[in-house]
Amino acid sequence: MLETHQDRISRDETWLATIMAETDRAKEAFGIEIAELERGRAVLTMPITDAMVNGFGITHGGLVFTLADTAFAYACNEDATVTVASGADITFAKATHAGQTLTATAERRWKAGRNGIYDVTIVDETGETVAEFRGRSFSTNRPAPTTPGGAGGPA
Repeated sequence: MLETHQDRISRDETWLATIMAETDRAKEAFGIEIAELERGRAVLTMPITDAMVNGFGITHGGLVFTLADTAFAYACNEDATVTVASGADITFAKATHAGQTLTATAERRWKAGRNGIYDVTIVDETGETVAEFRGRSFSTNRPAPTTPGGAGGPA
């Protein structure tokens, strides 16, 4: 297991999450950081800024989903096969606001063949549940990314 900041993750060609850590620009754009990373599990954090709240002054649900989906992506890319979401559901439990920090913990529940199920719990800085997310993964035939934003190839 790597308990680390994303800048200290060592690239491992057999573990695509470590390559994603170098090439994932969306993560950077939203201020998402990797707190822990191991095969089948990831813990990511995201500070909520003023630009992330909706017209009601609460964190936009799409951004909570983005954090959960990103943690899911790191958890499910646990080998050398590019794995993507085939579907996902989220249930929102609590509103959050600018100035708070969210933490998403993604864990593999089941994986067989090219499919998997991963659960993600999102909590605020007090540990209260903000949302629960379930992602369904599909392992593709795509080549691994080599440059930022560059994956290539059909599924």
